Amino acid sequence: MDNEKIDSFAKKLWRLASDTIIINMRFMDAALLKLPVRGRRGQRTVACNGKQIFYEPLYIIEKYSKDSHSVARIYLHIILHFIFNHSFNSGKLNADLWDLSCDIAVENMIMEMEVPAMALSDDDERRLKLKGLKKGVDFMSAERIYKYFLANPPSSIAEFKRLFFQDDHVYWREVEKLEISEQEWKKINERIKAELRSFSKGRSGVESLIKNLEEAVKDRQDYGALLERFCARGEEMKVSEDEFDYIYYTYGLEHYDNMPLIEPLEFRDTKKIRDFVIVLDTSASCRGDIIRSFLAKTYNIIHNSESFFQKVNVHILQCDNEVQSDTKIQKQSDFDDFIKNGSFVGFGGTDFRPAFDYIDGMVENEEFTDLKGVIYFTDGYGIYPEKAPEYECIFAFLNEDEHRGQTPWWAIPVVLDEEQLS
Repeated sequence: MDNEKIDSFAKKLWRLASDTIIINMRFMDAALLKLPVRGRRGQRTVACNGKQIFYEPLYIIEKYSKDSHSVARIYLHIILHFIFNHSFNSGKLNADLWDLSCDIAVENMIMEMEVPAMALSDDDERRLKLKGLKKGVDFMSAERIYKYFLANPPSSIAEFKRLFFQDDHVYWREVEKLEISEQEWKKINERIKAELRSFSKGRSGVESLIKNLEEAVKDRQDYGALLERFCARGEEMKVSEDEFDYIYYTYGLEHYDNMPLIEPLEFRDTKKIRDFVIVLDTSASCRGDIIRSFLAKTYNIIHNSESFFQKVNVHILQCDNEVQSDTKIQKQSDFDDFIKNGSFVGFGGTDFRPAFDYIDGMVENEEFTDLKGVIYFTDGYGIYPEKAPEYECIFAFLNEDEHRGQTPWWAIPVVLDEEQLS
């Protein structure tokens, strides 16, 4: 078969794969339109840059000859990667483990949907491999599989790759060069969710697919960036590099007998953290070692970014269903001492209201010069105040928890993984 015939036959196989997906999954039409295919000799396998799928024609024909469903499976596999935003997380993680986790999540999703036209002859072998993995992973999203592999490295990555590999992720490494932005794929994601909820209720795997879609577009706030909201402007005793002219200064030293023509400014206007409150939920569900790790993380962020004034006014409250203790921090050594030697008290039920009443009392008594906000570290199972406080409040939760109650509109939620803290 000459190259022209190979190219023509490969194109027909992709058209057949596209038709198969549309017939069985009408809700995928927008994603299919975003990812046309293009033959490229020397591509070796199949890869996608977010705008086009590139493939080696002979490779596709060989895959089809071994299993007639394989091309549709590859096409759907790639589409799911992008609607789950897998490519946009790649550069921040261990590439090999992330690639593998994404492939496993997508293949598991396809098999859960139980579409006969997408089934492969060796899927039973994949299911057997997944059975063992599911004992340690509560929900088979790429993010959760990845976290599991970090803690429990697989003994044979090659075996997993043999079973779950469908496409090369070579274009994922340079997110800025991906042809379609993360926001565009999020829009496609939202459209698919809407259509699934409207027209696909009761179909096998739909609830799992919706949950994967929701996890893919979930906002993941940067805790360090959130802390900057608590910064306040103030003056520090330090030369202002931006406002001081060294040319006039050194010219005077050289030509006027060590007499500078301009003196360095002793104060610099800075934006740093002076007043804020950390509330630690010391109810029975919050462990002391995790609380200490959270404090260390918070301290490291503000210390490494030079966000502290030399003199600060930070209060660390411990609260379960009442305020158990109040530790005042005025300098960095106080923070160091509390992290190393501080003891935790409480371990009853959880009620957020006493802490806010206590803080409001401190504000009324002018304990703070300019209180910018409160960080409340908790599992989230508690009673929130009905009225919004007059300062910003970050609720830092440990791990994702779908059973946790809704946070009020005025709270800024951020999820910290246990692996991050440890």
